[in-house]
Amino acid sequence: MKSTIRNVIQASVAAAALLGLAGAAHAEWPDRAVTIIVPWSAGGGTDATARAVAADLQKKFGEPFNVVNRTGGGGLVGHSAIANAAPDGYTIGVITIESTMYKTQGLPGVAPEDFDYIGRYNADAIGVNVKAGSSYDTVQALIDDVKANPGTVTASGANRGGLSHLAWAGLLNTLGIDPNASPWVASDGSAPALQQLAAGAIDVVSTSPAEARALVDAGEAKTLALISSEANPLFPDIPTTDSVFGIKFSPLPFRGLAGPDGLPPEVVDKLSAALEEICADPEFQKFMSSQGFSVAYQDAPTFKQTVMTDYNDLAATMKVLGLAK
Repeated sequence: MKSTIRNVIQASVAAAALLGLAGAAHAEWPDRAVTIIVPWSAGGGTDATARAVAADLQKKFGEPFNVVNRTGGGGLVGHSAIANAAPDGYTIGVITIESTMYKTQGLPGVAPEDFDYIGRYNADAIGVNVKAGSSYDTVQALIDDVKANPGTVTASGANRGGLSHLAWAGLLNTLGIDPNASPWVASDGSAPALQQLAAGAIDVVSTSPAEARALVDAGEAKTLALISSEANPLFPDIPTTDSVFGIKFSPLPFRGLAGPDGLPPEVVDKLSAALEEICADPEFQKFMSSQGFSVAYQDAPTFKQTVMTDYNDLAATMKVLGLAK
């Protein structure tokens, strides 16, 4: 009798152990730390917003969300690290619009289809900026001059092939104007280009309104339009080029969460829902506004569609400019 009871107890203990192992094997995500890869340097805008999102995700899920900066190759190193991570939900990342450009440039390691998209939390269009004393009061007047007097309206904002260049050239191309009608003056970024604009050395700078804000507030520059289909709530009085010209060309610099292709759908759903809640949080909105960034949430399917549109639009522009490989 004692032997029978002992056997029953042992069998029960063994069954409980097996159930415990099964439960551990199918633990609900996340049950440990999650890594968020940022392809850009610590201290920059993408890093700052990523750390804010990570802190809120940690509060919501009760596990660490650790930001790791993987820089190099114009963002290629970090984006590749995200795309090539194990698709288990424990390594995700913040991707930017540069992820849509590598494939067309012939750079190996990452393409838009290599990601599972979770959601977008930020998008800030590139603006068309001119000197405050310029005769151009509207973007229509500026474009009309480029078309009527090819070669006379110079533009800058980045190196040749940078996003600012592609946005301006792509706008002209979409309007049926040869992008070379507005010669591009390469620069090391928007800051030196804006100084050239204020000095009258160039006519147009394509960069975000946030970057141009200091000069605009000082009365040295004015932003005529956003190269976008989406109005920016931080700059409600600036029209979009889509609305002015009746076109569809919106290469929005974005920040969003993504992981390697093959993420568990339940992980994507949880993260996307959490990101939507974060974007609706007044404290997060206040933080983003203080940094000069808008909050622009998109769920996973919509974000993926936005990325693919950016990829196709920028690929077309790079081909026209001879930058595609």
